[in-house]
Amino acid sequence: MIDCGEGTQRQLLRTGLGFRRLDKILLTHGHLDHILGLGGLASTLGRWEALEELNIYGGAMTLARVHMLMEVVFGPGQIPNSGVTLNLLEPGVIFEDKHFTLTAVPVQHRGPDCFAFLFEEKARRPFLAEQAEALGIPHGPVRRDLAQGLPATLADGRVIDPEQVLGPPQRGARLFFVGDVSHTGALHQPAADADLLVIEATYLEADKQLARQHGHITAAAAARLARNAGVRQLVLHHVSRRYTTQQVLDEAQAIFPATLVAGDLDSFSVHKDKPVTSRNLRQR
Repeated sequence: MIDCGEGTQRQLLRTGLGFRRLDKILLTHGHLDHILGLGGLASTLGRWEALEELNIYGGAMTLARVHMLMEVVFGPGQIPNSGVTLNLLEPGVIFEDKHFTLTAVPVQHRGPDCFAFLFEEKARRPFLAEQAEALGIPHGPVRRDLAQGLPATLADGRVIDPEQVLGPPQRGARLFFVGDVSHTGALHQPAADADLLVIEATYLEADKQLARQHGHITAAAAARLARNAGVRQLVLHHVSRRYTTQQVLDEAQAIFPATLVAGDLDSFSVHKDKPVTSRNLRQR
């Protein structure tokens, strides 16, 4: 999960997704509208859901505020016994496994220790089915091993090397999530060629002075970033209630047509070389 504002627990219940797979929360920054839901969520997980481990990641100032919240929930000095671990975020790779890499990217907002998050699938070598057919490689475990980069011996004694049936590496999907941010200049490199850029659009250009004063950007600024960084799809969030969704879309789509505005319970699916698809998670 990224950020945990007030009402997050209720929204999770509405989706029907449950809490059992929730063990990591990434915090973009420490403002209350992004962390206030942690108290109730941690209390529920710790007291009713048999919480084994909940790792919360944030900058130093963010974690100081979260620490105070957790002491309200679990009592002074009880956080180490609650299953909640506070992890200090620094720029760079946070997680990496054989499937993807997650990187914390520093951003400017109001105050220090603000982050965006870049999710990158590892490059993959596609299995060349036509080449496999030409070599007489049967379907099943042999092809699975070759697809995983392992040599395989056929029934006739031939040894097939993965290089014979794997194509050149192709990069995986890239998702760049940006929370509150006041400047986009430094974001062009991490956003470059992203399959999906998710970023705030608190204001419209008519109120860009207000945006500067409060450390936010406009829908037009987000759209320019998407256009200039070669992004495939843009999704806007953190929109002020002073505007309608259509007003925000009109401003952004005039610059970057492939723009959507996220609504409550919207779910977006990101795949390399496929259109970004969306649906709404309704209560089951």
